[in-house]
Amino acid sequence: MPASRSTRIVLFIYGLLVIGFLYLPLVSVGFASVSRARYLSFPIKRYSSKWYADALASSTVKDLLWTSLSVAVIVTIISVVIAFFGALAFARYNWRYRTAFQKLILLPIFFPQTVLGLALLMWFNSLGIIPTWKTAVVAHLVWIAPIATLIVAIRAYGFDPALEEAARDMGAGTPTILREITLPLLMPGLVSAGLFAFLLSWGNFPLSLFTTGADSTLPEWLYAKMVSGYSPLVPTLGIMSVVGSFVIIMAALCVAWMLRANKESKIAQH
Repeated sequence: MPASRSTRIVLFIYGLLVIGFLYLPLVSVGFASVSRARYLSFPIKRYSSKWYADALASSTVKDLLWTSLSVAVIVTIISVVIAFFGALAFARYNWRYRTAFQKLILLPIFFPQTVLGLALLMWFNSLGIIPTWKTAVVAHLVWIAPIATLIVAIRAYGFDPALEEAARDMGAGTPTILREITLPLLMPGLVSAGLFAFLLSWGNFPLSLFTTGADSTLPEWLYAKMVSGYSPLVPTLGIMSVVGSFVIIMAALCVAWMLRANKESKIAQH
């Protein structure tokens, strides 16, 4: 039953209020990043892009961005690979320990990140491993890979296995089926899992705090500057991080759209 005009108006206003509630703090951070004063005060007397210039010229900021980007990219790639095979293992095939595998691979999601980070730190110390950004990659994978697996599994449950069986009956081998049928069908889930993995790793603070050692990621630096030695670079880097995440999401969506359009054009030609 279609909603009435008044109901649609109420829902539209409600949606705007929710969006405003979520993004209003970000607007204040944006104002702080373009204020020439060291501390934010309203009304802003002088606007300036000085802090953005300082951030782009700072070697510390470049090191922070490089470390965070390295961790996020590596975690994304490994998480998507694990998610692909893990999702197929418990969503597409029946085997003896399938139920136990499902519970085991999703278990880290339910652990508090601080507890998980502390446990991993103690484990690294017991093995004699010095924490660096590379150990942070392992820590992020423990928490993020199960989330990516769950996302891909939702997609894996949704497609018809008869498509693979039909291809096998026509003589296609396992690599061909994987490349021509399974991968294209799971691609939306893989893209979504990759985006989630990257953004969760990029903005992760609790796990990074315990496992990066002498290295530092962007969220750690922002927190350190907020609790001691505040710098106007804090809101500036916050806005730059949000904008960068938005650009990455839009780029991924554009790539997914182009792949879908290319696939539809090939189907139309045949």
